[in-house]
Amino acid sequence: MKNVKKRPVNKTLLLSQVLLKPNRLKMLSIAFVSTVFFLGVNVATAQEDQMEEDNYKAFNASGHLKNMHTWHGFVVHPGAIFATSLEYKTRNQKFTLGVWGGASLTSVDVINKDTGAYVNANYKEFSMYSSYHFSDKFFIEAVSHNNYTGVEERGDKLQYWSYDKTQGYNFVDLNFGYTIADNTLLYFATILGGGSGDYEVQTNGSLRNSWTHYFEVKSKVWEKEDYKLSVFAGGAWSFINDTSFYTEGVGNIINVGATLGKNINFGNYKMPVEVTAMWNPEKEKTVLQLDIMLF
Repeated sequence: MKNVKKRPVNKTLLLSQVLLKPNRLKMLSIAFVSTVFFLGVNVATAQEDQMEEDNYKAFNASGHLKNMHTWHGFVVHPGAIFATSLEYKTRNQKFTLGVWGGASLTSVDVINKDTGAYVNANYKEFSMYSSYHFSDKFFIEAVSHNNYTGVEERGDKLQYWSYDKTQGYNFVDLNFGYTIADNTLLYFATILGGGSGDYEVQTNGSLRNSWTHYFEVKSKVWEKEDYKLSVFAGGAWSFINDTSFYTEGVGNIINVGATLGKNINFGNYKMPVEVTAMWNPEKEKTVLQLDIMLF
């Protein structure tokens, strides 16, 4: 066999290759760490999205205990009531659909039209509402007020879904709210359909809707810790008839007052409480309403 002559080993070349390997490993390590980092970020983001999804509650309920119930300068019921609500809210918190109900712990007297005698009737209401918040400042809302207190007691037939003008307990409000300067809310409402007596009898016997409007300004004027004080003033009027749903004449200031809100703490549980002092200048009526939010 022919002898093969071995080439001399180039030690300089071997040394350079050895020195280059760590650089390759370093680059591979950087690539690996970067990949793991981005994968970790994606996983963390997915987990956060999942947590947000888990925290979203489409349905909610509330319960209030009140010593009386007022609305737009009116005392709807002069005694204690328990009010509840059940509502659905979309994930983006813009659209809300719900129902609100009230039942009194005390009764009022109504006249039975057949006997002419006074009979006791408890306050009962089941109202429906929906709202859409276009932004943090502007919203639109529709409310179907269904107060059927004393309907059957006075000898009438209960027709819950009827919005007949003369029926006297169903009407719809279309409301708009706009917040200015972060602390002041402008609120405008119009009664639609002339239900619940929002009409005027004409000389020919026909009924003409008043389309009563209500406008209120409410502003937070003081806040410290859990305490918040707001003042408000509201008026109602009709552009069409000589009287409105809320006033004796064409229009008047009917709702002036202040609301103080605070939290009552029971350990980690906070119970919101509001006290409202309300004055109706037209009816010369002043009341103090207590509203305790139980849940």
